[in-house]
Amino acid sequence: MGNGEVAERRSADEMRSMFTHLYDKFSREQWSKLRANMPLEISDEDLDALRGVNDPVSLDEVEDIYLPLCRLLNIHMATTRGLGVVKDSFLGRPSARPTYIIAVTGSVAVGKSTFSRILAEVLSRWADRPSVELVTTDGFLWPNKVLEERGLMERKGFPESYDQRRMLDFIIALRQGAKMLKVPVYSHHSYDIVPNEFLEIRRPEILILEGLNLLQVQLPKGTRTPKIFASDMIDFSIYVDAEESQIRRWYMERFMLLRMTAFKNPRSFFHHVAEMEEEEARAFGERIWERINLVNLVTNVAPTRERAQVVLQKGASHKVEEVWLRRI
Repeated sequence: MGNGEVAERRSADEMRSMFTHLYDKFSREQWSKLRANMPLEISDEDLDALRGVNDPVSLDEVEDIYLPLCRLLNIHMATTRGLGVVKDSFLGRPSARPTYIIAVTGSVAVGKSTFSRILAEVLSRWADRPSVELVTTDGFLWPNKVLEERGLMERKGFPESYDQRRMLDFIIALRQGAKMLKVPVYSHHSYDIVPNEFLEIRRPEILILEGLNLLQVQLPKGTRTPKIFASDMIDFSIYVDAEESQIRRWYMERFMLLRMTAFKNPRSFFHHVAEMEEEEARAFGERIWERINLVNLVTNVAPTRERAQVVLQKGASHKVEEVWLRRI
């Protein structure tokens, strides 16, 4: 990396402290007390099916972090829907109940996918048993063929690697009450969009949208006129965060574990890594981190952190140690 990129990395490390005045901060103990009477409805056996690779989550984490967050979401959702009823009444039209959209974002390997799966499960077990769907923005990536034609294979996960129009159309249609929508399916084995395979979304009460660049508000190069962003359609946003050095360690631990498991599948895009010697594979993974994931984190993902309503600060053990709640 050049000197400019190193300086940019340094500023990204400092960015966390630059915007802390926007948030009320809670220690894990303080936050856990805000659970009130929110019940624990899932078991350790349930968590077994939801945990990610190298991302341990205990019932204590659910009780201390997820349940207070779910109580906050319950209150926020009721308030948001109440405002919708007031607006419909003002306009003299029947009251609609649009899907409540929660965005979960953060770096690669920070644990946002595991967090989203568990959050969806906890929300679906509320007393009124709301319908909850989870959609990852991976399905809106351009197919590899398109990325190759545009010279973007090493920019996968960057804003320009997504079909932003398709993702925005999906969110708008969901907001407008579409009964059924189709989302392309992404395979982490083939590292590509699966042809002619779709996830059907049937107007859920709650949708969790998980991905890297959900809070972006940057215009594409050469665009001068205002446009609508995905973040304009989101009701509540959560940023899963950790120190850069910790995220890098988690990424490499996961990469080396996948080398011994999923990458051994001959259909895996990274099958060649499974055939490498350990040190060669480690060097390969570190290059991917440095050239792609770290650059994307510093340039695109981390700068959106201060736009989130809640920031979850994880420690070295993957446990959330501090919760930031936006006050402004």
